[in-house]
Amino acid sequence: MVSEFCEIDDGCQRAILVVVAHADDLTLFLGGTIARWADAGWRVVALRVTDDRWDSVGLTEAETISRNANELQEAAAVLGITELIDLGYHTDVLGDASEVELRERIIRHVRRVKPFALVTFDPYSMYREDNQDHKLVAAATDESFWTSQFDLHHPEHFADGLSPHGCFERWYFGRRVIDVTDIVDVSDVLDRKIRAALCHTTMLTNIAHQLQLQAKAGGWRLPIVDEALQSGDLRPVVEVLVRGRSRGQGAGALFVEEFRVVRFGGLQRLLDEHGIRDRV
Repeated sequence: MVSEFCEIDDGCQRAILVVVAHADDLTLFLGGTIARWADAGWRVVALRVTDDRWDSVGLTEAETISRNANELQEAAAVLGITELIDLGYHTDVLGDASEVELRERIIRHVRRVKPFALVTFDPYSMYREDNQDHKLVAAATDESFWTSQFDLHHPEHFADGLSPHGCFERWYFGRRVIDVTDIVDVSDVLDRKIRAALCHTTMLTNIAHQLQLQAKAGGWRLPIVDEALQSGDLRPVVEVLVRGRSRGQGAGALFVEEFRVVRFGGLQRLLDEHGIRDRV
């Protein structure tokens, strides 16, 4: 599959709905692209499925829920996200949740927000994906693309003034997207992505603690992580992680984010040959 750099069009206040499992997914996977969408006039709505109640170290469950919610608000403001939706499922146990029930809740928001694009984890690029929450969110969101268009799926929504809706684009991301179609240059907003990531102090402290535990088990030390946990200054670790994940290939490479994008349900040729554009 051929991939190419993607230009971000003028959003004209059209909506993009991003569905993720956890608070820090928005920034770490596609924070640069979200910032570019927001800057281009897109109305970015983010839906977080879980409450991240156990993603911390040294805090109570209640403190963890509260801090992660507040830090998500801060990160969203940095990136330019317009609206945040929390479904409140328990984190790390979505494997026991009903995919159909979750799908219904996502469909409701697709019909309410009426997004031009629906964005989530790629259910077909789960190589190296070991998080069951990500997998269930991917499957439920992917199916909601189709079922949100059917008037026999959840007609109870219509009593609330909602109606069937079809998204024009689907954008998929992941730890490693196999069939990359679109590459977004995020070099100009990379520092903003890092600032947004640093808002997630609670979750990133837990990530650093996990790295410390794993290194210790293997007979290693990571001074950059040890010093960050001791001082509370996570910036050196965050910069290494974000820049490393976003760096493109080759000498002088840009910082990028990669996606598999499906336009018009994969029937773009039909649109090109027989469609009439109503709006430029």
